[in-house]
Amino acid sequence: MKIGARNKLEGKVVEVKRGAVMCQVKVEIAGGARMESVMTLDSLDDLGLKVGDKVRVAVKAVNVMLIKE
Repeated sequence: MKIGARNKLEGKVVEVKRGAVMCQVKVEIAGGARMESVMTLDSLDDLGLKVGDKVRVAVKAVNVMLIKE
């Protein structure tokens, strides 16, 4: 998959907090730093994200998107 965002970091999902419609996904990146993404539950389910998954964090302007390959 190609993406226009140049700021891509690899990490591992360490926590998924589900709400009624949205969720928070916390990712640990190099050096133990953590980043967080907020997405709909539909997006979470479509990606099949769970704790322990390896993902890439793509940062573009104010958006933080997770990519699972």
